Amino acid sequence: MKAAVIVFPGSNCDRDLSVALERATGSPTVMIWHRETELPPLDLIAVPGGFAYGDYLRAGAMAAQSPVMRAVVERAARGVRVLGVCNGFQILTEARLLPGALMRNAGLKFISRPVDLRVETPDSDFTRGYAAGQHIRLPVAHHDGNYFADAATLDRLEGEGRVAFRYVDAGGAPSAEGNINGSARNIAGIFNETRTVLGLMPHPERAVDPLHGGTDGEPLFRSLVEALS
Repeated sequence: MKAAVIVFPGSNCDRDLSVALERATGSPTVMIWHRETELPPLDLIAVPGGFAYGDYLRAGAMAAQSPVMRAVVERAARGVRVLGVCNGFQILTEARLLPGALMRNAGLKFISRPVDLRVETPDSDFTRGYAAGQHIRLPVAHHDGNYFADAATLDRLEGEGRVAFRYVDAGGAPSAEGNINGSARNIAGIFNETRTVLGLMPHPERAVDPLHGGTDGEPLFRSLVEALS
């Protein structure tokens, strides 16, 4: 599997994502600067967390206009898998690769801690390593993770099985208590129509080694390797 990580000014999780991918694939990850307009042959494009362009205007808004994103959108249209984590999720919504928007956390505070999640579907190249309904824990670190979409879009995501992960409480229920940032319907991650693009606010790349305090992110990367190798 040939994977690349896009690097923007202000990205700070690009190395974390690269290390997680290299750990899973056993191969070097291509690091691509945001001004590039040509991409090599790739199976996966990963858009990392951080504060691209300092989150000016809106989180992800300026990065979505970077030269490289035109190539990312074109590759996504051809079925290349695209993963957006945290700021990467924000960028994918701004680039219209995923519906909805990420707004300020409901409490207007930056949240950095492990959170409880429920895997909503294993039916994708990203999530086949999990079981439906599996309760996992991944770290978050965001100020703008409050997922919003209109009711029709939310109903479509639900009806098409495109909600990938949902915030839950310690008992595994998608309750108000477990909804750390106010996201609509406790949504933590979503797919595009073909489930070839995934955006999620939690950081699976920070949960792939026991020294991280947990390895619940590892199945995501293993799933991709098994599907795309």
